[in-house]
Amino acid sequence: MRKLLIVALIAGLMNAPLLEAAGTPAARQDQGQSAYEAYTPEQLDNLLAPIALYPDPLLAQVLLAATFADQVDEAARYVRAYGQNGVDDQDWDVSVKAVAHYPTILYMMADKLDWTTALGQAYVYQSTDVMSSVQHLREMAQSQGNLVTTAQQQVVVEGGYIYIWPAQPQYIYLPIYDPYVVYYRRWPGWGPVFIGFTIGFVIGGWLNYDCDWSHRRIFYTGWSGPGWIARSRPYVRITNVYVNNRYRDVRVNRNIVRRDVNYYNLNRYNSIHRDVNFDNRARVRKDYKPNPRVNNQIIQRNIDTGNPQLDRYRGHQPQPPPSQRQAPQPPAQRPAPQPPAQRPAPQQPARPAPSARPTAPSGARPQPQPRVQRQQQPQAQPQAQPQPGAFNRGDGGFTPRATSQRGQSSRSKAQQPPPSAPRPSTPRSGQPQQPRSQGRSR
Repeated sequence: MRKLLIVALIAGLMNAPLLEAAGTPAARQDQGQSAYEAYTPEQLDNLLAPIALYPDPLLAQVLLAATFADQVDEAARYVRAYGQNGVDDQDWDVSVKAVAHYPTILYMMADKLDWTTALGQAYVYQSTDVMSSVQHLREMAQSQGNLVTTAQQQVVVEGGYIYIWPAQPQYIYLPIYDPYVVYYRRWPGWGPVFIGFTIGFVIGGWLNYDCDWSHRRIFYTGWSGPGWIARSRPYVRITNVYVNNRYRDVRVNRNIVRRDVNYYNLNRYNSIHRDVNFDNRARVRKDYKPNPRVNNQIIQRNIDTGNPQLDRYRGHQPQPPPSQRQAPQPPAQRPAPQPPAQRPAPQQPARPAPSARPTAPSGARPQPQPRVQRQQQPQAQPQAQPQPGAFNRGDGGFTPRATSQRGQSSRSKAQQPPPSAPRPSTPRSGQPQQPRSQGRSR
């Protein structure tokens, strides 16, 4: 037993230097770098063309937030459901919080999640190449006369680098342009004819990063410095949510390189170099197929569908996790309708036999007969009036029994003999009888 322990100890001591070398950050980075396929300069131009003309503070936030693609998708769901209230209290990265204050940019990144993921992957391992590509695209737009200082942006050329700063101290504007037009076409007149701008967005303390073009990096400003920072500092409310020393070390999510991307969807961004696409990266994944609808605004998104965070802000009310959701109950069965009870047929009262009239003797004057008082029938008790049914049955508010009695009464009146005509008076004795006239008197 002791011999086995001694052999294991000696083997561990001999392999310790190798294990230590493999566990160093440099070694881990080399292993990740060997598995990463770098983008070509032309591919980076196509990938960065839609955002290369953004102001430097916005561009810095977008590049860092792109490495947190899952949080970008979660933030877009939150802002769509609740607005910007409570964004500062979320547990997202500080760059994602900053982008969440500008829904136009946030929704664009969330709707094009393949592009966002590819951009984050490029910045993690090719940050220097990414910054160089942005400067190259700005030089192309400036050479065509489409990148100049306006009321919305300030273009500064210093040390051979092009800076784009907000021109207003309180508002920042987002440029709108067609990459294929703005980088290649020149307008005969003067001014950025091919560039438009959105409405002004408020400048806040969340714009705490900026671009350092001389060192090809993004750095934390702490809201101290010249240029646009000095111009906007008096109008910005500073809090420790965004101005904090822990942000001096710029944080990126290196795990973004393990995320799957449908690179066929990126071929819609080949507006700068039309003969360059991303098919070489797409061939690594054999299960992906070209998307025939790549020109749609919302392209196919590849997200972790098993992530429980996706259901936190779905809709306007927070949804419980799938494990706590109750299965829908089947609807209660209604009882079968019972047939209506048969009502007894109403009995008709017996008709009285007609009495014989007494005949008066001849020559005698008939005596008037006393009136016979008709017996009053008992009044029927009021009953509830049924509601009108199909084909207006039951209309009038009478029950079937009352309707039958009313009909019987009408028939009895119709069958009574008509009243007899008054007889002529008998002449007195001794008076001749006048013959009855024939026909009508004229």
